[in-house]
This record gives sequence, structure tokens and C-alpha cells, in this order.
Amino acid sequence: MKTRAAILFVVGISLSAQANAEGFLDSLKDFFGLGDSKAEMVEQPTVDGLLSALTDNLDVNSDQAKGGLASLLNYAKNNVNAEKFAALKQQMPGIDSLMGDLPDISNMKQEGLGGLLDKASEYSESLKAVNDLKKQFQAIGLEPQMIMNYIEQASAYLDTEEGKQAKQMLMDAFSSINL
Repeated sequence: MKTRAAILFVVGISLSAQANAEGFLDSLKDFFGLGDSKAEMVEQPTVDGLLSALTDNLDVNSDQAKGGLASLLNYAKNNVNAEKFAALKQQMPGIDSLMGDLPDISNMKQEGLGGLLDKASEYSESLKAVNDLKKQFQAIGLEPQMIMNYIEQASAYLDTEEGKQAKQMLMDAFSSINL
């Protein structure tokens, strides 16, 4: 008799309106280990994901995306303390390998106003950092105005619950950029 009552109870519950409510059966399945493991997998932001966002949304090629992002991360590295940058690297795997794509500007000389900026940057570390960032973008065939586009894309890509700390660190570092 007890077995019949238990069976009727389970059948009654499974046919009830509550059983058809979204999530009820899924929670039962999860409880018994029968549920889908794909339910709301949270993805940590990665350098590769950000590179994809840059190439998809900014009409730049892969090398330009890598070089520009490496330039921005190098700027960030030089404008936040080492502890914050280490935390950023933990939150966004792949930063260390990307830094190898930093454009070389050691032999790059500028004429006209760019030359004046080169001279002025000898007297100011912050001006030198911005000047180097502009040169790095020029070295990969991008106008310096693209720097803000890269920052906006990074901000949009990191605008998630998982990316909010990385976004805040980067935005703090980029807050001093005046183009």
C-alpha cells in the first residue's frame, strides 16, 4: 500500500502544473546528477576573446589587434602598480604571451608635430608613455585615434560580472590618456 501511494505521489507531482514550471524538473535532475552541465557556464574573459572582439568590431587584422592590445596593456602595466597588473594577468589569461607582440618603436623618428612631441616627452614620463602608445599604433599601420576605439572595445568586452575587475583596472590605467 505504501509503495502504491509513493508511486501515485511521484506520478501526480510529475504531471502537475508545478512540474512543468521552468526550472523545477531541471533542479530535480541536477539533484540526482541527471541535469545538463551546460547550464549557465560562466566564462572568464580572455585575451583571445578580446582579440576576437577587436578584429570583429574594428576592421583590423589579427596582427593589428595583437599589436594594439599589447600596446594598451604595456601602457597599463606602466601606469598601475605591479600588484594590480599581476591581478589583471590572473583575470585575463594570455597577457604574458601577448606582450611579445608589442610593436618595436626603438628606431621610429617623427617629423613635424610628432617630432616636437618626441622632444617634449623627454621631460615628462606621462607624455612619453602616451607618445610611445601613439607610435606603437602607427607602427602597426593604425592612426592614433584608434587607441580610443580599442579602449572602448576592451571596456565593452569586459562589461560582464566576470570581467568587471579587469575592466576597472584597465580603465584606471587608461584614465590618464589624453589624445
